[in-house]
Amino acid sequence: MTDNSRAMPSDGKGELGAALRTCRSAFLGVAVLSGLMNVLYLTGSFFMLEVYDRVLPSRSVPTLVGLAIIALVLYAFQGVVDVLRGRILTRIGGAIDDALGARVFQAVTRLPLSSGGVDSVQPSRDLDQVRGFLSGLGPTALFDLPWMPLYLAICFAFHPAIGWTAVAGGVILVVLTLLTEQFTRGPVKTSMHLGLKRNAMAEAGRRNAEALRALGMEHRLGRRWSALNETYKEHQQQAADVSSALGSTSKTLRMVLQSAVLAVGAYLVIEGQATAGIIIASSILTSRALAPVELAIGQWKSFVSTRQSWKRLDQVLRSVPADTRVLDLPKPERSLSLENVTIAVPGTRSLVVQDVSLRLNAGQGLGVIGQSASGKSSLVRALVGAWEPVRGEVRLDGASLRQWPADRLGRHVGYLPQDVQLFAGTIAENIARFDPEASSDEVVLAARKAGVHDMIVRLKDGYETEIGEGGQALSAGQRQRIGLARALYGDPFIVVLDEPNSNLDAEGEDALGQAIISVRLRGGIAVVVAHRPSALAALDMVLVMNEGRMQAFGPKEEVLGRVLRPVEPQPRPEPVPEPRAVHSVAGAA
Repeated sequence: MTDNSRAMPSDGKGELGAALRTCRSAFLGVAVLSGLMNVLYLTGSFFMLEVYDRVLPSRSVPTLVGLAIIALVLYAFQGVVDVLRGRILTRIGGAIDDALGARVFQAVTRLPLSSGGVDSVQPSRDLDQVRGFLSGLGPTALFDLPWMPLYLAICFAFHPAIGWTAVAGGVILVVLTLLTEQFTRGPVKTSMHLGLKRNAMAEAGRRNAEALRALGMEHRLGRRWSALNETYKEHQQQAADVSSALGSTSKTLRMVLQSAVLAVGAYLVIEGQATAGIIIASSILTSRALAPVELAIGQWKSFVSTRQSWKRLDQVLRSVPADTRVLDLPKPERSLSLENVTIAVPGTRSLVVQDVSLRLNAGQGLGVIGQSASGKSSLVRALVGAWEPVRGEVRLDGASLRQWPADRLGRHVGYLPQDVQLFAGTIAENIARFDPEASSDEVVLAARKAGVHDMIVRLKDGYETEIGEGGQALSAGQRQRIGLARALYGDPFIVVLDEPNSNLDAEGEDALGQAIISVRLRGGIAVVVAHRPSALAALDMVLVMNEGRMQAFGPKEEVLGRVLRPVEPQPRPEPVPEPRAVHSVAGAA
């Protein structure tokens, strides 16, 4: 049995909820430390109370020194508890990342195969947002809010007038918090959406930098990006302005409230209903009671962004379910079959292949031909499991591809896409598919089968040559031949090559033909999408696609003889006689 990744929780609350529940003990520890912190926050208030009510009237220096030492010890303990709370919150964010990082990367790699043109990198940004919020000041405000009644109760203990003044200030700040939520929700959501579009346009420009420069499109697309960026900044600035204005208002109100409490305390002292120490202590307590509300207002924009990231991430993880525990199927070695396979472009309902059925046995080679946009590349994407058919099945030895986990299926499939996709790393790592357990002999053997070994060893660093992102250090032909070696690595049962000779010279085409023959001789199945007839030389079967449907399928000579009829010679047009020279009147004269 194999378990490739965490299975979807069965309680219906999603993987994010499951990851949070694993941190329950850590959150409980944060709650306990927050309780200690809020009790220790009383140190300053009671220190002031004792100084004004006991030390100053008695003029006792030993009492002052004793109170100062006690306060210093409590402050030191408060600092240690605050550090511990921050470290625990940081590790909670790290634990969430550890629990979901692999699943989010899986979603990033699978979203383009299921949802078309969405920003597939967004889930990783959303995970960063959630982790950053959990590791920051946002949760501390939530853990401190329940302790507001304690401070208000002490204010009431000093005098009901002081207590009601603090309650009035708290109500005003809570109203400001609700207004912050109301006025920032829309702008934050819109700015997030525009930010995604802006990043997608920038990424498209980065990928197509050569075309932009060569075709003189930099400034035109730059103007479109600037217009989009301007709209994004407007909404982001609107959200920031609202949040900043309400945050500043809350700070101002808190200072006004402190002064109001001082004024009420002074009045009570004048009336003989309170002591001078109560004035200072109640002012500090009121400020401390409302600090979590003020912090919540300051962090509200981050809270709204995190909530939206949480919802998006939860939806993505639900739409890209984790691989479940399945039985290891035996290595395929007999056949590849398609049963009424119908394929749509991911994320759309546009059918590009309809009702294709065929069967290939071990040792056979299939050439897929047809006009452009006839569905050839879409069909082979389904053959290797990159796209899932909307109807029908692709089977290996009778087992549907859906029964194979992706990593297990990949061992038996070699694939060279039309757009060769190499990754930053060495040539050896790319050929070995970044398998950490790959042996040098296996890598060299795959390179020899692709006929690229001699080319590699002529490079300065040979197999250890760093090729850069996308294989920038290599030519198009070199990338295609190294991609062929990667497809042949590990002797996969099925080798699918999509226009593998589009960038090859004569030497490369000879090596390609030998590679296809070697696949067939060892009992594998080769499938080649081709436009050049030379790519069909090593194949025995041909599939002709036309407008997404199978036009013909069978032995190569039979299909080519039936579909590609020789063109009848056209009658040679008679030559057009040259016009006679016309002499001008002046010339005749």
